[in-house]
Amino acid sequence: MPTASTADLRSAQRVLCHGVTGSGKSTAAARLGEVLGLPVHLVDDEIGWLPEWTQRPADEQHQLAAALAETEYWVVDSAYRSWSDVILARAQVIVALDYSRPLTLGRLLRRTAARILRRHRVCNGNTETLARALGPESILLWHHRSFHRKRARLRTWQAAADGPAVLRLARPADLDRLLDELAASR
Repeated sequence: MPTASTADLRSAQRVLCHGVTGSGKSTAAARLGEVLGLPVHLVDDEIGWLPEWTQRPADEQHQLAAALAETEYWVVDSAYRSWSDVILARAQVIVALDYSRPLTLGRLLRRTAARILRRHRVCNGNTETLARALGPESILLWHHRSFHRKRARLRTWQAAADGPAVLRLARPADLDRLLDELAASR
């Protein structure tokens, strides 16, 4: 698919913000939603996780994602592999946060430490703990395991002959410039 332009994003009604773990997808989606005037959906909260760090059953996730995808206006902060097909079928632009491993891991370490210390609630009231951060379901371990796969996925979407147009950003400063440009054109 062709590379998306700022004009493509400005006119889009359905935007997928995607990147590796720790890239700041939720924050970027919230900022995009604000500047574009679109509702924002955080999939970890709305689709993926239930209280007590229980993952919602796959069939329910797929149903929720399909219902969300069918609405006319949205910015979604991720697309789990098991239901990304329904989001990709309706997304008009993908904002791909293709940031480096050192950057995303550093962000993730700082965010995780802050959440542990402050007992900040995420994903339907769940809290991160030191035991969880160092255990087998660690978000840090997930970053290590998924980084190359998620990054390859972004680049595959960008190189695809069909599908949504992709706007790939290599640095947080690229996102800031994009948001400034979108805000200036409102």
